[in-house]
Amino acid sequence: MGSLNDTFDSTLRSVQSAQTERELEDIRVQALGRKGSITLALRGLKDLSPEQRPVEGEKINRFKKSIEAALEQRRNELEAGIGEQRAALDGIDISLPSRARYKGSLHPVTQALTRIEDIFLNAGYDVVHGPEIEDEYHNFEALNIPAGHPARDMHDTFYLKDGQVLRTHTSPVQIRTMENREPPIHIICPGRVYRCDYDRTHTPMFHQVEGLVVDRGVSFAHLKHTVIEFIHTFFEESVEVRFRPSYFPFTEPSAEVDVKGAHGWSEVMGCGMVHPRVLSMSNVDPEEFSGFAFGFGADRLAMLKFGIRDLRLMFENDLRFLNQFR
Repeated sequence: MGSLNDTFDSTLRSVQSAQTERELEDIRVQALGRKGSITLALRGLKDLSPEQRPVEGEKINRFKKSIEAALEQRRNELEAGIGEQRAALDGIDISLPSRARYKGSLHPVTQALTRIEDIFLNAGYDVVHGPEIEDEYHNFEALNIPAGHPARDMHDTFYLKDGQVLRTHTSPVQIRTMENREPPIHIICPGRVYRCDYDRTHTPMFHQVEGLVVDRGVSFAHLKHTVIEFIHTFFEESVEVRFRPSYFPFTEPSAEVDVKGAHGWSEVMGCGMVHPRVLSMSNVDPEEFSGFAFGFGADRLAMLKFGIRDLRLMFENDLRFLNQFR
């Protein structure tokens, strides 16, 4: 019976230290449940002599009632504590506005890139990506930019080891596509490009999108129609567009494209018919196929669409600026 006395004392201490009703229920089961210590002790009375049964039975029942009373008292104490917490909460006006929550958004350049890709995907183009670290052949030579050309000068290009460069445009993706895919080809090549330049309208890293179409019978008229339709769709209005004659080593004839906005004309892209030499170097027969290409900065288009005057704002991570695009 000594062990039962110890169990009784231990159970009372556990009841008094219980912090939750769940703990109280566990203690009740351990003592008074079907396999609890008090229940088992009552069942063991049958093994005692007739003289011992009434004495031990009275003691066990006294333990049982004491435990039940202690459980009830502690349960009332815990419920009173919960009531006090609820009373404290009653002083809070839950109808008041909560703390401000700030909803994030896509960066304006990401928004522009997503819209550009959607426009061309809907027109049947494929979106193709390529490496940002390029070899000089794909970045220059295959685009009719031989050694010594001004575009290869150190002040324009980030040169790496072993004749590699940080690509200065996404045109190498066009070259790799022509090398590995038979015409007809309708693709755009979005991605990051790098040049040694930094001012209000230029950054050392920016986002460029270039397009390429190669097929039989492709003409400058197809290029002009594609460019104008894209610009009108991107800006969601029939903005005025003009083409100016220009020069690029990889296209002939070539043109630069301007759009007219609230602050006058702004250059948005370069374009032209793919130079026959570029087609030949990429294993495309210029006698059978022709093509056009265009390229523009997604950052520049985002500036025009959202009325941003300084390109550097795009990359300074100033939340006061970025919060405007939520």
